[in-house]
Amino acid sequence: MVGEDTGMELVKKYKAVIFDMDGTILNTIEDLLDATNYALSRYGYPLHTVEEEYYFVGNGLYKTVERALPEGTGPEIVKEVHKTMVEYYKEHSEDKTAPYPGIVEVIKTLRAAGIHTAVVSNKADFAVKNLCLKFFADCFDESMGETEGFALKPAPDMVEEVLRRIGVSKDEAVYVGDSNVDLQTAKNSGLDCIAVSWGFRGYEKLLEYGAEVIIDRPEELIPLIRG
Repeated sequence: MVGEDTGMELVKKYKAVIFDMDGTILNTIEDLLDATNYALSRYGYPLHTVEEEYYFVGNGLYKTVERALPEGTGPEIVKEVHKTMVEYYKEHSEDKTAPYPGIVEVIKTLRAAGIHTAVVSNKADFAVKNLCLKFFADCFDESMGETEGFALKPAPDMVEEVLRRIGVSKDEAVYVGDSNVDLQTAKNSGLDCIAVSWGFRGYEKLLEYGAEVIIDRPEELIPLIRG
């Protein structure tokens, strides 16, 4: 774990932890890839690999489609392919998706200690709600995905809204995620951040992005959050 020699002190007890979803609590990459490739195939565009999909996701499904299409594709085509991807993903968001080993137990342990837990994701809100219900029943006080009127991460809008709903201040909360988007979200929101190496970017990339605290196993969250 990185953290001891970075100058960042995660020694206080937090009242709330906000989790990213894709690559942090759920391995969703294969369902996202299938949805991306299905939409691309419908319009005759080249398909992609899992390794490529890792770098398409993170900023919402529209941006995923935009990145997956050939450079210079017009906005009208992007909108059509995005619509097709969303329609497919609504029916197939749970086919191959599963929680990362140990993460459900860690969340339950934190809740048993009286810590608020929530999810903030750039994923479509319907998918966030459905996946939380299926895989994390009674694990979160709040969950929020892409919602009209709220800017996507790394803007702080959704984080601030969730904190408002659960009644916890920024200095009492910590954000947990796996990507550069998550690190920037935490910074923009004024929250401490814990990066996880098991997600879509990996340890070395997180270091490049400037992560100050990186963990390799879900159970490492417990002492960091409980203080």
